[in-house]
Amino acid sequence: MSEQKTMNVIGFFEGLPIESTHSFIDQKEGIPVPGPRDLLVKIKAVSVNPVDTKLRQTTRKRNALRILGFDAVGEVVAVGKDVMKFTVGDRVFYAGTTTRSGSNQEYQAVDERIVALAPKNLTDEEAAAFPLTALTAYELLFEKFGLTPKENANQGKSILVINGAGGVGSILNQLAHWAGLEVYATASSKNFDWLKKSGVDHPLDYHHDLRDSFRDLGVPNVDYIAVLFDITQYFDQISHLVKPYGHVGTIVGIHEPLDLSVWKNLSVSFDWEYMFAKTDHDYQIETQGQALKMIADLANEGTLKTTLSKVYSDGINAANLKRATRDVESGHMLGKVVVSGPFNGNPTGN
Repeated sequence: MSEQKTMNVIGFFEGLPIESTHSFIDQKEGIPVPGPRDLLVKIKAVSVNPVDTKLRQTTRKRNALRILGFDAVGEVVAVGKDVMKFTVGDRVFYAGTTTRSGSNQEYQAVDERIVALAPKNLTDEEAAAFPLTALTAYELLFEKFGLTPKENANQGKSILVINGAGGVGSILNQLAHWAGLEVYATASSKNFDWLKKSGVDHPLDYHHDLRDSFRDLGVPNVDYIAVLFDITQYFDQISHLVKPYGHVGTIVGIHEPLDLSVWKNLSVSFDWEYMFAKTDHDYQIETQGQALKMIADLANEGTLKTTLSKVYSDGINAANLKRATRDVESGHMLGKVVVSGPFNGNPTGN
């Protein structure tokens, strides 16, 4: 029997503090065999998201290496027997799933239905900044809020984006602007230029009470509020800023109850958005590949700009993933942090 070919991977056995020697380690594992609907992708670039840090920090000690990583850009090197949409040599991008080993490995098996061709006008690093945040923004705007995903199709409507300069906010602003909404978004005043470049019409300083900011603008309320931060910190401020029959949505979990009855007589809808819900529960997962195709088309047209803000380009390895994760954990990054290049760590494992 021939020996299984191995690849470089980066993972950990326990959610240790980022400065720990073993918070990320380089190892060797066998190259996965693609299933019937799988692509085997040689990874070229990955980005680090807040979900990576949360899952790492909460991982209890285990015997098997945990390999995270969701956003990825790479080249298809093999396909499963039932694959219909892609061929060997295709350059693809995707956000992955929590149910399988992630993109922090040299070769990754991924279901073709959550994959799209990467934007041809973007570098690997620029494209790797898109998938997870773009899907989160797309699903919140066009599936949960029910907006129409066409250029200028929602004119006359308005949206408030809280934490507008973060990874999700930076792409949600662009999609909302493209779709025709008037966009209000919060950030530190030093990041107002970033907001304006991402399609925000009215930057708002998050240090100021939102009720005062809207009063100063002469605007009583908006149709939609996307809270990309802990909503409990903003609930009192936003409770009277949404129009009747409007929508409020969030992507961040909460640890204390919210009194949603304040919106009962306004018929306001409250929406949760969790990008992995579809792949966690095998629910319409093909819609993620379809959404990413639209994102790629808009990026190729120049309508959507990459939210890439920092790159570690000299190799995908434990050291660089540690650096990128530290950046994300700082909570002060604009846009996205990407790691790219060859898998060039020094594996010590099996």
